[in-house]
Amino acid sequence: MTKRLTLEEQNKSNTKAMVNNPIVYLQAGVIVIFAVMPFIFPSFRLMDVMAKIMIFTIVVASFDLLLGYTGILSFAHGMFFGIGAYCVALILYHTSAPAWYHIIFAIIVSLVISIGLSLVISFFSLRVKAIFFAMLTLALAEFAHILGIQWTSLTGGEDGISFVLPSIFNFNQSLGTLFNTRINGRLIVYYLILVCTILLFAGLLRFIRSPLGRVLKSIRENEPRAVALGYKTFGYQIYSIVFSSCVASLGGILFSMWLCYVNPDSVFHTAIMVNILLMVLIGGMGTLYGSMIGSAFLIITENWLPGLLKSIASLAPENIIVRNMADRWQLYFGILFVLVVIFFPKGVIGTIRSILDRKQQMK
Repeated sequence: MTKRLTLEEQNKSNTKAMVNNPIVYLQAGVIVIFAVMPFIFPSFRLMDVMAKIMIFTIVVASFDLLLGYTGILSFAHGMFFGIGAYCVALILYHTSAPAWYHIIFAIIVSLVISIGLSLVISFFSLRVKAIFFAMLTLALAEFAHILGIQWTSLTGGEDGISFVLPSIFNFNQSLGTLFNTRINGRLIVYYLILVCTILLFAGLLRFIRSPLGRVLKSIRENEPRAVALGYKTFGYQIYSIVFSSCVASLGGILFSMWLCYVNPDSVFHTAIMVNILLMVLIGGMGTLYGSMIGSAFLIITENWLPGLLKSIASLAPENIIVRNMADRWQLYFGILFVLVVIFFPKGVIGTIRSILDRKQQMK
């Protein structure tokens, strides 16, 4: 009886802590914003930006699990993103009458390939450390990109593959209107991305808060000490690589379904991996929540900064210097990134946490 009362008290304490935690309300607010935005501003461009933010939030968070929590820098992470994208694209493209279960089949195939390939990478690449591991994975990622371009019979080469989604996910499928917003396949895919993002992000949070996740943090901080405590660090690192690779592959499936098009440059190019790394650095390594900040910063900048600069340049149409500077939006993005690094040396979330911790210690 006493034990039962203790458990009840613990449950009440956990519930009270959750209610008093502002992070819970912030998370709920973000979810509500993403859920109602298509009805408040029914703009395809805005919905496209928000969908990509959600997709890359998951991909970046899975990479943060590797880099921020385990201390492993892998440039092959973007390759698993491409594997997921191509799995669903090829299966739906080569199916005469695609159905919803073909998407399930694509998920299973991508997970099997990702698990197998990540195990191979782990067993052979983890034997070397630090920069050597990063260089090996970079070579493998570049090989996947070249293979995707050269193997035109499978990947479509530089032309890529366009495909049609089945059943209610078909973009031409219309289910009427709601609040003056057309309910079609694209909107349903948007909400599918939202639900998958919530579930996958919750899975990543559960992973890092588990005993396994705490061991990974100890490996990042001091691997020899973790070994001295009796942990087989090689096995734990394999768990981290396999799990994060599978999540990245699922993110690639969502990306491919949103665009209904895939080519090697859009999913296998090393620029994708560089963008993922930048998103982690901007949001903050080892924070997981920073993945949303980093994704939003980079994707919003890429989509709206060029248009903003052209609008500014239109105010002085005869000035050649202003017009030429407006065309080089990457320069301004570089300046923004440098400013973020200067003012947020640990990333946005990491720096905010450091400030809050410092204030707590002063009290």
